[in-house]
Amino acid sequence: MSATTRVDTDVPTADPTTGGPTPTATRTATGPRRGIRIGPVGLAWRPRVLTTSVVAVVAALLLVVLGVAIGSTFIAPGTVVRALLGLESGPDQFIVTTLRLPRVLTGALVGVTLAVAGALTQTFTRNPLGTPDIIGVTSGASVGAVAAVVLGGGSSSISALVLGGGIPVAATIGALVAATIVYGLGWRGGVQSHRLILVGIGVSATLDAVTSYLLVRAKITQATAASQWLVGSLSSTSWTTVWPLLVIAAVGVPIALATSGALGIGQLGDEVATGVGLGVQRHRLLVIGLAVVLTAAAVAAAGPVGFVAFVVPQIALRIAGTNRPPLLLSAALGAVLVLGADLLARSAFPWQVPVGIVTTVIGAPYLIWLLIRHRKEMSR
Repeated sequence: MSATTRVDTDVPTADPTTGGPTPTATRTATGPRRGIRIGPVGLAWRPRVLTTSVVAVVAALLLVVLGVAIGSTFIAPGTVVRALLGLESGPDQFIVTTLRLPRVLTGALVGVTLAVAGALTQTFTRNPLGTPDIIGVTSGASVGAVAAVVLGGGSSSISALVLGGGIPVAATIGALVAATIVYGLGWRGGVQSHRLILVGIGVSATLDAVTSYLLVRAKITQATAASQWLVGSLSSTSWTTVWPLLVIAAVGVPIALATSGALGIGQLGDEVATGVGLGVQRHRLLVIGLAVVLTAAAVAAAGPVGFVAFVVPQIALRIAGTNRPPLLLSAALGAVLVLGADLLARSAFPWQVPVGIVTTVIGAPYLIWLLIRHRKEMSR
C-alpha cells in the first residue's frame, strides 16, 4: 500500500449554465488529489471534498438522532443512542426502534438515493436541469405506483401495497419505460442534453396527465391515499419500507461511486472519451439504469419527494468546488436535506406536513433563480 499525491492543473471549467465543462477554458483545481493505492486498486480524493463529506455525514447522523428523539413524546438523545445500541429497554426502546426509526431511516435513504441519482444524471447530461424530476423518470415511477393502487385493486393503504411488493415493482417499471421513451425520442445520432431535457419535460407533462386520469377514476379511498403519497410523505413507512430501499441503496450507491472516473472522462466530451477507450453509449446506459433504479426505489418508499435530486448535487458542487457534483458528498447532503425537511415538517407546524412540500418550497426558488441567471447570461 502506498500513498500518492497528484496536482491537477488543467481541469475543465464547469459551465455556470450547463454544469459541464466549457470547451476551451481551464482552471486550477481546488487542491491536490491525494489517495491510496493497494495493488491495482486506487482511491483518490481531494482534501476539501473529503472534509466536507465527513462533515455532512456527521450532520446526517445527528439529524437521525434528533429525528428519533423529537415527536409527541420527547426522548433524550442519550436515551436514543442507548436504544439504537440495544442498551435500552421498555417503552423508550419500542418508540425508538419500532415507531420512529423506520421513518427516519427511510427519509435518510430517500435523500441518499435521490441525490445520487440527480448527481449521476446532471453529470451525464452536463446540465443542472438534467435530473430525474425534469427528464421524466420520477413521473414515470409515479404513474407506475399510482397504477398499482388504482388498477391493481389493492388496499387504500400505501404501506399495505408496499408489503405486497406492488409499488416497488410498478414504480421501477414506470421509471424504466419513461427513461426509455425519453432516451429514444432524444436520440439523434447521439444524445444532447438540451434535447433530452426538452423531451423529458414533454414526457413528464404527459405522464402527469396520466396520473391525474388514474386519480379521477379511482375510488375515493384509493385517490386519497395516492394523493397523500404523491406529494412525498414518510408518514406510512415501516421496517418493510426500509429493507428494500436499504438493499437497493447498498448495491446501487457503491456501483455509482465506481463509475466516478468514467463520469469525469465523459465530462470532456464524446470524442475525447471515445479516444481514451471509454464506451460512451454503454456507460450512458449504465448511468441511466442506476439513476432509474435509485429513483424508483425512493419513489416507491416515500413518493416523489420533489427537488432533492435537483438541488442537492448543485449544493454539493458549490461546496466542494469541483467541476461536477461529487457523489459521496451529494449522498450525505441528500440525507441531511430530507431529514431536516422532515424534522421541520413534524415540529414547526401544528399538523404534520408531508416532507415533499417542504423540499419543494426549498427547491422551487432555486430553480427560479437558476432560470433567471441563465436568461441574464444568454442576453449578454
